[in-house]
Amino acid sequence: MFVKVLGSAAGGGFPQWNCNARVSRLAWDDPALRRTQSSLAVSPDGERFVIVNTSPDLRTQILDNRELWPRRRGSARNSPIEALFLTNADVDAIAGLLTLRERQRLRLYASEAVLATIGDDRIFDVLALDLVERIAVVPGEKVTPLDGLTFEPFAVPGKIPLYREQPDEVPETGVMSGETIGLRISDREGGTLFYIPGCASINKDLLDRVDGAACLFFDGTVYNDGELRDADVGEKTGRRMGHVPIMGPGGSLNAFAPAKIQRKIYIHINTTNPILDPNSAAAMTVREAGWEIAADGMSFTL
Repeated sequence: MFVKVLGSAAGGGFPQWNCNARVSRLAWDDPALRRTQSSLAVSPDGERFVIVNTSPDLRTQILDNRELWPRRRGSARNSPIEALFLTNADVDAIAGLLTLRERQRLRLYASEAVLATIGDDRIFDVLALDLVERIAVVPGEKVTPLDGLTFEPFAVPGKIPLYREQPDEVPETGVMSGETIGLRISDREGGTLFYIPGCASINKDLLDRVDGAACLFFDGTVYNDGELRDADVGEKTGRRMGHVPIMGPGGSLNAFAPAKIQRKIYIHINTTNPILDPNSAAAMTVREAGWEIAADGMSFTL
């Protein structure tokens, strides 16, 4: 299984366009630190690809990764991208669908709730319904978006997208509705990858599920639950946004420590998160605990 990180930042990228907080300033000054919004490309052979979550930066990500370019031989319009898989309906997971409107045959996999969100907004009909097949997935039921790759979706604690929240109503977080899912991706050679870019809390079922995996990509949105407030860029905590923090009570660093996972990688990292500074104490802490910090263009074979 060939795996490539197309984008590693949370919504808005790194730096967000109007963020002048300390960590973001590093990326304004150093282009090498910049990251696009979270997305993954997975392939059984390096030739045919599934894109997991279609970020608003998708066109740039395709341009930056030669593996995703049209083939020189073939029809006037062609692409090695054959399928798309969505883990939630957040803007940074679905807005890139609008980039793919040039009448290319694709298969789009997502939960019924996410497909309903897309179906309710006719702007997404630019993905021609006669060419882009929309396929509902059910947690616990395996699907094969590409020959040689098996995807098993499973529900993780989450919340509804921000734009669907009602005014003056605090939405319930950590619900297991199936709207926010993680993915277990496996190939014929026995490689197993878990992709969980959004997760509100970590329960025993999740820990048992990922134990023994070859690789885990996990929600690294915030280092501390209140870091947006501390950086004076927002009022919401990480948990209020549906993201478990790395540190603190119930944080992911300690929660996954007992699990036997060969490779652990934080992804979907917010513009305020100090692990984006490679020289920070926070980055050193997660690396010393056996975690990697995803960066755009990271690739490997399982």
